[in-house]
Amino acid sequence: MKKLTPVIFVEAVEPCIAFWIDRLGFEKTIEVPEGDRIGFAAVSAGNVEVMYQSRASVANDIPTLAEGPFHKSGGLFIEVSDLDAIKVKLEGADIIFPERTTFYGAREIAVRAPCGTAVIFAEMSQG
Repeated sequence: MKKLTPVIFVEAVEPCIAFWIDRLGFEKTIEVPEGDRIGFAAVSAGNVEVMYQSRASVANDIPTLAEGPFHKSGGLFIEVSDLDAIKVKLEGADIIFPERTTFYGAREIAVRAPCGTAVIFAEMSQG
């Protein structure tokens, strides 16, 4: 495993990232629009990263993730170097969505941990 990043689901992304940027000096590293709002954004400082995704964006992107109790809080985004090896370890787990390739080139799979937390494993493209 390479890195774990919390993904927090919120009504509005803009005030959340402003807190980190304006008060703590974080930099916005990713921004994905959702209509006239920000649907997803990541901020970082050094080795610390936080991701926010609007509930509307979650509902449009991954409808199964927008259902159930975990949509109210968020999940864990874990960057891995070998998704195929992780998939073997996840056989029989509660799959939220099967492997997919995102618009930014990552191969991802999401599972629901026994406690209800959504856990997304992603192998980033090398390009």
